[in-house]
Amino acid sequence: MDFHRLHPDPATIDGAELLGDLRLHERAHAERPWVVTNFATTADGRATIEGRSGAIGDDGDMEVFRRLRTQVDALLIGTRTLGIERYGRAVRRPELRAEREALGLAPEPLVATVSRSGELPLDIPLFQEPGADVVVFAPSETPEPDCPACVTLVRLDPAELTLTSALRHLRAERHVRSLLCEGGPTLMGALLHEGLVDELFLTLAPQLAGGGTGPTMSSGPALAAPAGLELVWALERGGSLYLRYAVRRG
Repeated sequence: MDFHRLHPDPATIDGAELLGDLRLHERAHAERPWVVTNFATTADGRATIEGRSGAIGDDGDMEVFRRLRTQVDALLIGTRTLGIERYGRAVRRPELRAEREALGLAPEPLVATVSRSGELPLDIPLFQEPGADVVVFAPSETPEPDCPACVTLVRLDPAELTLTSALRHLRAERHVRSLLCEGGPTLMGALLHEGLVDELFLTLAPQLAGGGTGPTMSSGPALAAPAGLELVWALERGGSLYLRYAVRRG
C-alpha cells in the first residue's frame, strides 16, 4: 500500500517498506521496554464514534495498525478496550506472522493488560483462544481466570499496581524489549503521567465528529507541563494524515 511521504523527504513510499523493520527492540531501556502508542482521532480530536474506534480509521490506518503489530514483543491494552473492541488473536495473517519471525520475534506478540478491579472480559475471543498468551497485572486477591487462553496472573499490592511496575516486570521476566499500546484513553493518560511513552503513531482522519461525550486520545488529570513531541515523519493517503512523533525527554 502506497503513502505520500510529506516529511522529511517528499516521496511515494510503500507501507511495508516504511514499517517493515523499525528496529524498536534495539531502543529498549535497561529497566523497561521501548513504548510506542498508536491511535486514530478525528480532526476535532475524538478517539471514538458511538463508543468504537473502528469508524475513524481507514485502510491506511489499518495498514499502520497491522504493521506495527509485526514490530513489537508485546501489546498493552486496557481491559475496557479489550472488551469494547472484542479483541482476538493479535496477528492472524500468515504473511505477517512470517514477517515477525523473520525479525526474530515470536509469531504473535504477548498481550498485557492491567486490571485494578481484577475483573476481565473473559468472554472475548482473546481469552477463548487456547494459543493466546496473556499477562494480567491485578490486585493481590484476584482469583485465577477460568478460560482456555494461557493467562499469567501477576498479583501486586495496590501501591505497586502501576504501569511502571508492570513494564519493569515485562522487561525482566518476559524479556519484552518493545511494546505497543493500543489504548484506551485511560491507559494512555496513565502512561503519560508515569513518563513511559517513547513514541506516538497518530492517524488524523479527515472527519469532524462534533460534540458528544466520546473520549479523546488520553484521559485523566492534566500533565504538570505538556510533553514535547518531535515529528519523525508525516504521511498522507486519501486525505488522512499518518504521523510519527518521538517524545522529547528533559
